[in-house]
Amino acid sequence: MRYEAPDTLEAAVGLLSAADGAARVLAGGTDLLVQLRSGPVEPDLVVDIKRVPGMDAIVEEAGGFRVGAAVPGAALGEHAGLRAAWPGVVEATELIGSTQIQGRATMVGNLCNASPAADSVPAMIAAGATARIEGPGGRRDVPVEEVATGPGRTSLAEGELVASVFLPARPARSGDAYLRLIPRTEMDIAVVGAGVSLTLGENGAVSAARVALGAVAPTALLDRACADAIVGAALDAAALEKLAAAASAACRPIDDKRGTVAYRTRVAGVLARRAAAIAWARAGGRA
Repeated sequence: MRYEAPDTLEAAVGLLSAADGAARVLAGGTDLLVQLRSGPVEPDLVVDIKRVPGMDAIVEEAGGFRVGAAVPGAALGEHAGLRAAWPGVVEATELIGSTQIQGRATMVGNLCNASPAADSVPAMIAAGATARIEGPGGRRDVPVEEVATGPGRTSLAEGELVASVFLPARPARSGDAYLRLIPRTEMDIAVVGAGVSLTLGENGAVSAARVALGAVAPTALLDRACADAIVGAALDAAALEKLAAAASAACRPIDDKRGTVAYRTRVAGVLARRAAAIAWARAGGRA
């Protein structure tokens, strides 16, 4: 296995494009290094991008924030502006691993690992985040929900890497939240996750919403029916029940040792309803 640590984005893309065999990108390494040690991944080339300028930066842009691929979760949590704008995204990222892991684990790595149970991904999808992809064919920006195509698989072409994630400007009177269920109290993988972002209109009703579910399908789901269940409503009990039903209906989970299809389906509705209530309160909604 060959290790390279380029100091420019062009060099990183060049290395990935010219790789003779399998190549992997190293950002935080909290997934990749475990996979290397346990055996399922044996790349011919590892490209460490931490020395590339901007990869470790959080930059304000167009009223939102661009988060570099090598920004660890701990840095997100310490960024007051980002935490104020997108608390659900920050909280979701902070759920990844222990305090030590937070010093290395990255939101972009969590995305590109393409686990259906990734915590930061439903939160990013709910926020309307986009991934900036750099490759031999140039630059392209795609919605985060289009990056993963299945467990461990992404839409990235040969030579491409995700350089950053952009979280857009948060509209006035809006809020977001992410919740997950795990068997233990911490440091576990989500059985179900739910991210909700919503905006309130002048009358206090929900004027726009995005709802994303994790660990209930091969990839995180952005479900329009869930959003439709609460848009136009003041998020009363009836609207929350409609949301819960829509979330459960969207699920396509599997049975495994972590949870049954029936359990995951039920929990998805419960978490979507609870996350929506938190997002609504953060947007300035009042019971």
